[in-house]
Amino acid sequence: MKKFWEEFKKFALKGNMIDLAVGMIIGSAFTGIVGSLVNDIFMPLLSIFTGKINFDKLMFVLGSGDNAATINYGTFLTHVVNFLVVSFVIFLLVRQINKLQNMHTKEEVKEETEKECPFCKTKISIHAIRCPHCTSVLEDAGAALENMEK
Repeated sequence: MKKFWEEFKKFALKGNMIDLAVGMIIGSAFTGIVGSLVNDIFMPLLSIFTGKINFDKLMFVLGSGDNAATINYGTFLTHVVNFLVVSFVIFLLVRQINKLQNMHTKEEVKEETEKECPFCKTKISIHAIRCPHCTSVLEDAGAALENMEK
C-alpha cells in the first residue's frame, strides 16, 4: 500500500499533472465568461434575425398536462453555439502560441553533410569521390579531382 501511495504522489506532482490542473481551473473560469457571452450577447443578437425567438424556450412537448416531458432543443442549440465559440477562441489562442514559439525556436537550416551512393544506396560523405562501401567512382569525381589538383 505504501508503494501505491508513493507511485500516486510521484504521478500527481509531475509537471504535466500540475499544468493540467491549472488548465482545468482556467478553463472552468473561461467557460463562465463564454457562457455569458453566448447567452447574453450572441443569442439575443441571433434572435433579432430569427424574429425575436427566445432559444431557451424552444422545445417539443411530449404528451399533455403540466408534467409532460419536453425535448429542449433551444437549450441544445445554445450549448452548440457555446461550444463553437469556445472552440474558435481556443483555436485562435493555440495558433498564436504556436506562432510565438516558432518565432523564438526557428531551427537553422541544416547543411547537408551526406549524400547517397547511386550504386549501393548507402549514405556517404558529401565530399566523397569514391564510395567507401562499394568502391564505385562517383559521377562528380572528375570535378572533385580537378578542384583537388588546383
